[in-house]
Amino acid sequence: MPPILTFPIHDIYVPAKRAKTLDPEKVEALAEDILENGQKVPIRLREGKGRYVLQEGLHRLEALKALGEETIEGYLARARLH
Repeated sequence: MPPILTFPIHDIYVPAKRAKTLDPEKVEALAEDILENGQKVPIRLREGKGRYVLQEGLHRLEALKALGEETIEGYLARARLH
């Protein structure tokens, strides 16, 4: 399993297709849980052109944004070599 790293939230790009799945109620509930317990599950990102591209964890990302956080924990996915 890759190591958990810390990423600046402002460097994370959310693809439009993924952003369409956002549920504001879920974001609010996650934000409350993160306030009480911290971020439990890291998000997953891949490297893109000068930024990181979100692969998994949209609601966690948006919850941390809503809380005013500047960083988020996540995994950096790497391409597999066959």
